[in-house]
Amino acid sequence: MSMKSERITGKAWVFGDNIDTDQIIQGRYLTILDYSEMASHALETIRPEFSKKVEKGDILVAGKNLGAGSSREEAPMVLKKLGIACIISESFARIFYRNSFNIGLPALLVKGISSEVNDGDILSVDLVSGNVENKTSGKILSGSRIPERMLEYLQAGGAVAWYKKNY
Repeated sequence: MSMKSERITGKAWVFGDNIDTDQIIQGRYLTILDYSEMASHALETIRPEFSKKVEKGDILVAGKNLGAGSSREEAPMVLKKLGIACIISESFARIFYRNSFNIGLPALLVKGISSEVNDGDILSVDLVSGNVENKTSGKILSGSRIPERMLEYLQAGGAVAWYKKNY
């Protein structure tokens, strides 16, 4: 089962290098059982306004080493809950990358993305080819293709949904 084309277009929120899971959602909020409430604290130490201003369909862009730290699935989950439609980074911590797909949140590797995109730029992301068009600047960036199984997870809505459908 392969996807022919899957495009996401949204406004960019740009972050730097080494954004770890504790910066995405601090450990002290992990006792909150409602993901919507937990998400209201996402990235608050770096950009206190983020959770209040992010809109459904927006795209999070980061530099190198996004999601290092703990293996908490809550980190990508709060971003998805806020409406982030896709995460693009120059490199990911492996467990964060995998957790993103497990919950149905696309994660794309694009070298040099953080220096080619500004806050508020409109990006069009092709999840199948890995290409990202910055509609604001007109530049097209080539990313790594998402593995076929991960595309299947996205189509199903996450790894658990994929597993239930296939087994």
